[in-house]
Amino acid sequence: MEDKQLKPNALFNPDGDTDLRKRRLIGGNTTNLNDFNNMRYSWASNWYRQAMNNFWIPEEINLMQDTKDYPHLEKAERTAYDKILSFLVFLDSLQSNNLPSVSEYITASEVNLCLHIQAFQECVHSQSYSYMLDTICSPEERNDILYQWKSDEHLLRRNRFIGDCYNEFHANPTLFTLTKTMMANFILEGIYFYSGFMFFYNLSRNGKMPGSAQEIRYINRDENTHLWLFRNILLEMQKEEPEMFTPERVSVYESMMKEGVRQEIEWGRYVIGDDIPGLNTRMITDYIRYLGNLRWHSLDMGWLFEDNRSEPADMHWVADYANANMVKTDFFEAKSTAYAKSTAIVDDL
Repeated sequence: MEDKQLKPNALFNPDGDTDLRKRRLIGGNTTNLNDFNNMRYSWASNWYRQAMNNFWIPEEINLMQDTKDYPHLEKAERTAYDKILSFLVFLDSLQSNNLPSVSEYITASEVNLCLHIQAFQECVHSQSYSYMLDTICSPEERNDILYQWKSDEHLLRRNRFIGDCYNEFHANPTLFTLTKTMMANFILEGIYFYSGFMFFYNLSRNGKMPGSAQEIRYINRDENTHLWLFRNILLEMQKEEPEMFTPERVSVYESMMKEGVRQEIEWGRYVIGDDIPGLNTRMITDYIRYLGNLRWHSLDMGWLFEDNRSEPADMHWVADYANANMVKTDFFEAKSTAYAKSTAIVDDL
């Protein structure tokens, strides 16, 4: 199959097109002018304003109770807490570094505005994880947790799946490697975080680490919008770049999605398993397969699996905990229907 080599956008391009009808996600002739009044992709304007209203500062959340709870967590809970944080901080660090590279090839300025906001939010997430660790443990313990991906082979394998896809794009920027990177982003935002998120919410519903759960709520709200952003980008690409969505190429993306689901289930069994009150391997498996089905279906691709098409009845509580102070959120469609700045939100846990 023929693949198109990509060139980065010219930073200064006075000969760029100003006609909206000529604007394209990829391969257009952009001026790089941020014009908030003339956007071809109207959904980008809505996304931008929603994301800006999501602004929050990690240190605003009180972790006093967490400092008391952390030393008394059960061994399995503490191990899971440490490993999941190590995984999450690596993912967000990877995202904040890769998104600017993706934006070099996006020729719709309004979509690039969204990618820049997302990159900033990924930095805030990394700051949040660091704040959590700085508050609850010693500098030596913090550094050990941050770099567990270097010593834990399972964690390193997890990071390689997305990291290798991003590296392939960096080494050979083609339309196909970019599309795969878009799909990897969708997998990361829509599947890769969720056994970790459910772990923190489960701790909170068991009366432990309420501040950590609130930090994760804000992060989860941001990730919902990131997921919605990449879903829209992929849907637009199906219209503008149909050669990237032939049956052969769709089978590649489907395999990526199934591998993401497999890895998230395997990871959940590894770090959570059946040793933590309130969760077990069956719940993790059903929930992640359900998310995989939901994500793939939202791209108009059908279903990944014949089973797990409905939200598991014993996992309804996850969506409730995901809402930052009960802000109404269409959780699984990743599209928040009401937003409030974090300064106006009081920890309700």
